[in-house]
Amino acid sequence: MSIYNGKLIVVEGLDGAGKTSAAKQILKILRYYGIVNVNIVRDPGGTPLSEMLRLLITGKFNYNIDEPTNYAELFMLYAARVQLIEKFIKPKLKKNYWIISDRYYLSSYAYQSGGRCINDQILKFLDNMILHGVYPDLTIFLDVLPKTGLNRVKNNNTKLDRIENESLTFFYRVYNYYKKLVKFNKDIICINANQSLSIVNKEINYYISKWLMKIM
Repeated sequence: MSIYNGKLIVVEGLDGAGKTSAAKQILKILRYYGIVNVNIVRDPGGTPLSEMLRLLITGKFNYNIDEPTNYAELFMLYAARVQLIEKFIKPKLKKNYWIISDRYYLSSYAYQSGGRCINDQILKFLDNMILHGVYPDLTIFLDVLPKTGLNRVKNNNTKLDRIENESLTFFYRVYNYYKKLVKFNKDIICINANQSLSIVNKEINYYISKWLMKIM
């Protein structure tokens, strides 16, 4: 839970889970309930420097000369995240803004510990350094099977980025780590994202409305 006055809602899930659509749906619900000071951000991203690091992480720059190592990727992600927290999330939360984040620190556990097989104790050490109480007030995990998610990404007719080009085996490692996180954290809301968008939105409406009525 955030220690600040605003609220932080995080949407987690594999590539192709529908996080962008979910964030927009949450925004609609918040506005319906009269919450107008809301920003949607993405992690990595959200500040000029973080967006530049995102380009490096996702391979939008040419890596024919120098492909990042797993640890270089990890530290770029955390550099982008600390910039996002210090320059955007903290100031907004202090001003009573609500923030909807497309990914946050749990993504690093799933992708870097699960997918890249990096010891999660390293991530816990980094979290202790940079999060400083900025934890989500609510986390929604969009549970989509790796093959389904990747098929959706490929059907978008856009060029796959460096992460999206990883193997199906990689994404199953990521998926299994996400499932482990959900299993041991009962506060994470898990929604079956293999369903149609309309059904997923109905479930989002239900859970967000239930949570709002509890805290307001």
